[in-house]
Amino acid sequence: MPNTKHAMNPPVQFSEGGHWRNWVGNQSCITRYSGAPTSDDQLSEMVRSATSEGLNVRCAGSGHSFTPVVGTSGLLLSLAQMKGIKNIDRDKKRVTAAAGTTINELGKTLKENGLSMVNQGDIDSQALAGALTTGTHGTGAMLGNLASSIVGMKMVQPDGSILNVDETTPDLLHASRVSIGTLGVISEITLQLMDSYNLHEKLWREDFDACMEMHDDLAAKHRHFSFFWCPTERSRHCYCLPDTAATSKSGRTTDVCEMKIMDITDDTPMESEFEKIAYSSEIYPIEYVPNFHELEYAVPVAYAKEAVREVRRLMLEKHPDAIYPIEYRFTAGDGAWMSPFFEQDSVTISVSGEPGKDYWQYLRDVDAILRCYKSRPHWGKLHFLNGDDVTALYPKAEEFRALRRKLDPEGYFLNDHLTQLFK
Repeated sequence: MPNTKHAMNPPVQFSEGGHWRNWVGNQSCITRYSGAPTSDDQLSEMVRSATSEGLNVRCAGSGHSFTPVVGTSGLLLSLAQMKGIKNIDRDKKRVTAAAGTTINELGKTLKENGLSMVNQGDIDSQALAGALTTGTHGTGAMLGNLASSIVGMKMVQPDGSILNVDETTPDLLHASRVSIGTLGVISEITLQLMDSYNLHEKLWREDFDACMEMHDDLAAKHRHFSFFWCPTERSRHCYCLPDTAATSKSGRTTDVCEMKIMDITDDTPMESEFEKIAYSSEIYPIEYVPNFHELEYAVPVAYAKEAVREVRRLMLEKHPDAIYPIEYRFTAGDGAWMSPFFEQDSVTISVSGEPGKDYWQYLRDVDAILRCYKSRPHWGKLHFLNGDDVTALYPKAEEFRALRRKLDPEGYFLNDHLTQLFK
């Protein structure tokens, strides 16, 4: 870990630190200094200056991680002023964007240029670097997570130098795609895109057993298939889900699945109560309020239905007060060393605890079920892994750690949480 030498006064480009908290308030830290660079040169100088004083360096992104990945007592950086598109290559269908650019901002620019991201998740307010390199994903049995579209990036190293990562450095690229800020401070990312497309979204309600019966068919036939299982009538309100009662065949309001399919279409944009056609990035996001603390694991797809049945049973029989929906989404395997989906087609199963309540035993019980299937966590969502678990679950864990030690031998880009996982 870095030495304990600290500057007596903040370097000129830093501000005094203070209290930082994430968007839902379950993670916070008191940091010595804060920095908000506006250019690559400023970012490099801030990192170099901080590490020369023995300070750890972490980036806050948009603060959407539920885990302690951001916290530091050293220098906390915000890249919110490092936004915008640096280059669009229409021939290769690629875009290079500053790391602080949000997914929403990127989508608006891509629409203007006749391009789309290959896939997105259901939140679009995150900064690109933070969202992609924690393993964020959408849904789609044949579609990888968002990081699988990364074809290049620039990372500031402890001495302030810039490390260029691209397809000519395949191992470095595979390691960097999902690296949680441990290999350097990312200043820009280049993504592989596709031609602009519209999505046709359909929403409806099914009973749980009916959902399981049509599960395989829906996953095979549609580009995107996902659902929220709601144990009670109040559950859908926890995630602001629309009332699809009018589409239910049984009339049940408990133990039901809020279903969603999406497919690329050439049809004219339209919108009705349970159906919509629009540009890709205008369909993917849904609205959440910060009223939940989420755990999410990627379960090998062969065990997904069995696993969700077990978690459902747990909630109904042992934890009936746990009413937040289960979210269930498909993601194809990829080659990123520390990706939850490394060489493993998966379904992500997520559950949430309510802020202000003691939900820890509930999440531990869910963890106990999902780890039986060798499931891997989204690094930005609550989990219970330690270093030994990482070694057992990720075939490239030791190679990743060796690379991390080579790039940052003093551990400047670690914190206590990341040290136990990746040192």
